[in-house]
Amino acid sequence: MYDPKGLIREAYRIEGIDGSQCRSIFLDWALGVPLGEDAIDMIRELLQHYEAEHPDHPMTEVLREGALKPVTTRRSRRRKGGDRPQ
Repeated sequence: MYDPKGLIREAYRIEGIDGSQCRSIFLDWALGVPLGEDAIDMIRELLQHYEAEHPDHPMTEVLREGALKPVTTRRSRRRKGGDRPQ
């Protein structure tokens, strides 16, 4: 299970945490995933570890969503009309 800073673990310990706070913590976690590693597999391991004891926790929902979508740390934005600044 990949959570070297304990971010996900601590999210489960915070009483009253909400979904937006969990998404912010998840983003911090995702930015720490080493390049070349499979973040989806890591998320699935985290889910396997936490989901049974915390099925209704907001972090569990965030992890479920993350397991379905690729986690990317690069940003790419297209301008309207596809024009690139010069």
